[in-house]
Amino acid sequence: MGVPETLVSLRKHRWARLALLPLNLSIPAEVEIGSEFRLLHYGMGTVIYPEVTIGDRVRIYQQVTVGRKDAHLPRAQSRFEWLTIGDDVVLFPGCKVLGGAGVTTIGRGTLVGANAVLMNSTGENEIWAGNPARLVGHRKDLARPATGTDTDIDTEAAASWARANV
Repeated sequence: MGVPETLVSLRKHRWARLALLPLNLSIPAEVEIGSEFRLLHYGMGTVIYPEVTIGDRVRIYQQVTVGRKDAHLPRAQSRFEWLTIGDDVVLFPGCKVLGGAGVTTIGRGTLVGANAVLMNSTGENEIWAGNPARLVGHRKDLARPATGTDTDIDTEAAASWARANV
C-alpha cells in the first residue's frame, strides 16, 4: 500500500483529508472501500461521491470521477441512491462513472476505458469504452490471479464498435 492509499484508509481523520489535498484527491470518509484498493499515479485529480461502495482489489487511475449524473440538482431532488463498484474493477485514466436513478452497479471485473463516460450499470467482466460508454468486449483473464494487467478483448465487438464510431 502506497502513501495515497494509506492516507485514504485514514481519511476519517481531518489531517489525512488535508494531506490528500496536494494530490487533488477527494474521497470522503463515507465512501466504503474494500481491501487491496490501489490508486495508480497517486490517483491525482480523482473525485468520488460520498454514496459509493468500492469492492476489493479495485484499481483507479488519475482524473477519475465517480458520482451521480444529476449533480446539477440539489441532493434532496435527486433520485440517485447509491453506486456500487464490484471487486476487481479497473477505472482507467479520465473515465467518468455516473450513477442514475436508484442503485447503479459496476459489475465484478469490469474495465472502464480511458476517458469513457459510463452512465449505467454493467455486468461482470465487461469492457466499456467511449463517450457515451458502450460495451466493447469481455474480460477473460480473471481465472488467473486478479492483477488487472491482462485482458482479452472480444475482437469482433471491438471492431464493430470501431466501425460505428470512427
